[in-house]
This record gives sequence, structure tokens and C-alpha cells, in this order.
Amino acid sequence: MEVSELLKKVRALEIKSRRLTNHLFTGEYHTAFRGQGMSFKEVREYQAGDDIRFIDWNVSARMSNTYSKIFEEERELSVFLLIDVSASSLFGTFRQTKKDLTIELAAVLGFSAITNNDKVGLIFFSDKVEKYIPAKKGKDHVLYMMREMLMHKPHSAQTDIAKAIAYLNNVTKHKSIVFILSDFADAGYEQTLKTAARRHDIIGIQVYDRHDKELPKIGLIEVEDAETGDSMLINTNDNLTQYNYNRQYKKIQEDAKQNFKQAGADLIQLATGDDYVKALQEFFMKRV
Repeated sequence: MEVSELLKKVRALEIKSRRLTNHLFTGEYHTAFRGQGMSFKEVREYQAGDDIRFIDWNVSARMSNTYSKIFEEERELSVFLLIDVSASSLFGTFRQTKKDLTIELAAVLGFSAITNNDKVGLIFFSDKVEKYIPAKKGKDHVLYMMREMLMHKPHSAQTDIAKAIAYLNNVTKHKSIVFILSDFADAGYEQTLKTAARRHDIIGIQVYDRHDKELPKIGLIEVEDAETGDSMLINTNDNLTQYNYNRQYKKIQEDAKQNFKQAGADLIQLATGDDYVKALQEFFMKRV
């Protein structure tokens, strides 16, 4: 990609993401993801409705009046975006690829984080961790991540979600907000997810395409598995072929639902071309 083309794409993505963040997500994001706790701010005269547990009896005795302790939320959070860059992310038949949808989602989440003065970091993964960007604040940092998302060329076609989650656990010891963006066409990550969810607030965003669900009936075609490179000849008009293809799709979707539910983590499922703005808003509001 030419530098000028890259800059245009980054700028277009920035404009769209910042607009959505500023007008739609600021309040919802803030209330959906709370800070680490409460810290003491000051004391003030007791007001009707103040919690009597927070009356400062020492100050009240000295001042011959009743005073309450005031606390404020310790807002700063670290947000990590774990992005699946395996070959299946390149698939898409309606308006955009899974990769395109993932990048837009990541940009919106990144700008939402920095707008709320949170830090944001990034992990690209295939069947290994391909790139780690530590969490930092600021617009320039998010723009850097966006450039990396657009430019990154995967080193492997396959997927290992467990390795990405385990890596995250090693690089951050503090509770973080973790978004995992993938089609979750993988197995064996259940226990690692469950362990990580005890420490972090984890949200999975499962992206898929309508033709992951159903093959177009176009007769005999040769298909290739994007991750393994294996190819085979199939008859798309055959009912059994259609049934098996749909069953595989359903298994991937249901396995993801079950794995996140058992881990006590949230999962959002989005198709390419879907209104992800509405889906994110509904998710944020549900967590309030």
C-alpha cells in the first residue's frame, strides 16, 4: 500500500470513528466500563441523602457540624484489543470482509477508550502472537495502532486463541478491559479464557459472514481452506453438503457462546455489513 493511500485510509477511519465516539459512545462506554475503585476526594458538610456510613466523625467533632467524606471513581483503565489476523479474516461477501469490520470496531473502541482517558493496547495473533503494542493514552497512539492494523501482513494463516489470551495474562498483571475480535473458528481455548476472565473483564466480538452460514448454490466448485491450504471439490447444490456446511457454522457459533458463558464473559456476534453501531450501543447500555 502506498503511503498516500495509507494516510487516506487512516484519516477516513479516524473521522468515522471519532464521530461515532463523540456523538454516540462517550456516555455509554464510560458507564459500561467502570474504574478500578473509589478514592477519597474531600469532605463537605453533610447533605440530605448522603450515606451515613461516610460521615467523618473526627472532622464533624472538630467543626461542631456534620461532615461527609466524598469519593470519586478511579477512572483510568487499560483496554486491550486482541485481533485475529489469521487467513479466515480475509473472507467477506457483503459490503466488507471480516478484517474490514474488525478494523472499524477496533478503531471505534480505541477512540472510545482514549476519549475517557483510558489507555489502550493491541495484540495481533494468528497461531502465535504476531505483534504487541503496549497500552498508552492519546490520539497519536490510536492513530499508530490504526496504521498497524491496515498495514500488518500476517506471518501465519492459522489460529490459536489460547496463545493470545495466555500472552495477555503474562504482559499485564492488572485488571483490564479485553476485547477479543475473531471469528472464533478455533477450539481448545475454553480453559485459558476462563482463567483470564477471573482477572480481566473480557468481551468477545465474533465476526462472521453470511456465506459462513450458507453456501451459494452454484454447482460444482473447488474450495480451499484459507488457514490450512487444503482444497477439495464440492457440489454446492447437494443437500447433504449444504447441511454439513451449515452445521459446522452453527457449531462454531454455539461453541463460542458456550465458552464465553462458562467463563462469565460477554460475547457479541456480528455479521459483515451489520449495523455494529446499534449492536455496540445495545451492549454498552445492557451493562449499565
